[in-house]
Amino acid sequence: QVQLVESGGGLVQPGGSLRLSCAASGSIFSGNAMGWFRQVPGKEREFVAAVSGRNGPKYYADFVKGRFTISRDNSKNTIGLQMSSLKAEDTAIYYCAVSRGYGVPTTTFAYDYWGQGAQVTVSS
Repeated sequence: QVQLVESGGGLVQPGGSLRLSCAASGSIFSGNAMGWFRQVPGKEREFVAAVSGRNGPKYYADFVKGRFTISRDNSKNTIGLQMSSLKAEDTAIYYCAVSRGYGVPTTTFAYDYWGQGAQVTVSS
């Protein structure tokens, strides 16, 4: 079994920065892809960023490219999401996830384990 716990959410002003962290425990392998998704009420959960196993290739949604950076520390089984130049439309619950499959998926159904989510609110 795998458990994921997000931390670092909160309230930030537009243009500000925030860093999310996700700690994984259980049967996590360095070869598993890990990712971040977000969701607002009434909308589907959407892909934000993902990193391959062994901290290889990284992928980003177009709307966060140049603003968000995903990182991974396999020695600690953690991933991070550094968010900068935040906008009001970035307000959402952010979830980290682990995929047992191949490659670096960008769809929710390809991920097997999910954290409980961390609220990020961008507002003045």
